[in-house]
Amino acid sequence: MSKFDIIVLGSGPGGYVTAIRASQLGFKTAIIEKESLGGICLNWGCIPTKALLKSAQVFEYLKHAGDYGLSADNVEHDFGAVVKRSRGVADGMSKGVQFLMKKNKIEVLNGFGKVKPGKKVEVKSDNGTTEYSADHIIIATGARSRVLPNLPQDGKKVIGYREAMSLEKQPKKMIVVGSGAIGIEFAYFYNSMGTEVTVVEYMPNIVPVEDEDVSKQLERSFKKNGVKIMTSAEVTKVDTSGDGVKATVKTSKGEEVLEADILLSAVGIKTNTENIGLEDVGIAVDRDKILVNDYYQTNIPGYYAIGDVTPGQALAHVASAEGILCVEKIAGMHVEALDYGNIPGCTYCTPEVASVGLTEKQAKEKGYEIKVGKFPFSASGKAKASGNADGFVKVIFDAKYGEWLGCHMIGAGVTDMIAEAVVARKLETTGHEILKAVHPHPTMSEAVMEAVADAYDEVIHL
Repeated sequence: MSKFDIIVLGSGPGGYVTAIRASQLGFKTAIIEKESLGGICLNWGCIPTKALLKSAQVFEYLKHAGDYGLSADNVEHDFGAVVKRSRGVADGMSKGVQFLMKKNKIEVLNGFGKVKPGKKVEVKSDNGTTEYSADHIIIATGARSRVLPNLPQDGKKVIGYREAMSLEKQPKKMIVVGSGAIGIEFAYFYNSMGTEVTVVEYMPNIVPVEDEDVSKQLERSFKKNGVKIMTSAEVTKVDTSGDGVKATVKTSKGEEVLEADILLSAVGIKTNTENIGLEDVGIAVDRDKILVNDYYQTNIPGYYAIGDVTPGQALAHVASAEGILCVEKIAGMHVEALDYGNIPGCTYCTPEVASVGLTEKQAKEKGYEIKVGKFPFSASGKAKASGNADGFVKVIFDAKYGEWLGCHMIGAGVTDMIAEAVVARKLETTGHEILKAVHPHPTMSEAVMEAVADAYDEVIHL
């Protein structure tokens, strides 16, 4: 039986990053993967969706070439080619992870992994079952599309994100149930490609975890582009007996039946914790999540868990950060527990959405006396010049001490801008320090400085 210092179960952005950091720290490391290196994020999530969204964005630019003094006649799209490009990007990235495994001398164990008592892992593959042992076993098995009883997925008419990424034929009509990041990104993509899209959201606002001002702005932008939005609505029944799908939607006004070719269920995720040996080892689980301490140790010594299977935010960058912290703690390094209040969230539709920290409502509920500033991209020279004037930057500060409580953005490229707020909050930067940090002109990032200036009644360009 092969013996390792660390075995990582799962090779998503949590698992493979953890394995690399472990190897860098001198641990003999192995990683177990039942499908493709890179996990869901790289193969069926974060990366290929961004490729699809880029195609949609380019298509929209071409359709509006006249707005830039250009002409592009008979602009068409090949849906199959768009999907093929996306798959090609994902495949290339997966090969990149294979290279990183070889470079860092990490042994890749292909098959389905199951943890066993005594710090052992069983790997089942087409070649049979092999057992391995390690001083430390890190579970990073991630999650999959959540299936609701009233929305059973058949993979053809009622689908999850994985099928939505690789449909052979573009649907004429699509219902998207759920308006979190996954639902909204696919709603934008298919609408841009010419599909008639209806978004059904159970909560009163789309992207419900975002600041209400952001939710309202995104709803306006989506409606302007022809997406039908139904909030405070619930799909109670689906009928797939005909050619397409019929969804019964319950709202405050009564019931309505929507018809479409495809229904995409984007109602959250379900952790991959079944049949991986948690019960055999005695690892504590609560409501679908593996319980861990600040350093990702489970209740059983030698067993750890990171990423979507734990109670933190189910985001790729969170999983990576958790994995690095976990192995650095194992290595005896002095590490600081992750601040889950300073994790950025990003949605890559157009306009993009990015945020970190407290919303205005949350700040008030926590009893803060606040200063709020807002700067619209319609007043930004760079945004106007680039033809992307939708959206704004909103900042929230504690009026007493100047602590930057939250930052919320909607507009072109804001997912690349939010890091300024994340770093500033990490360094306990005040609003006045942001104001005195010179921002380049003309850039979209100036809007951050201008929003802060608005909070302190010093705004120049409003």
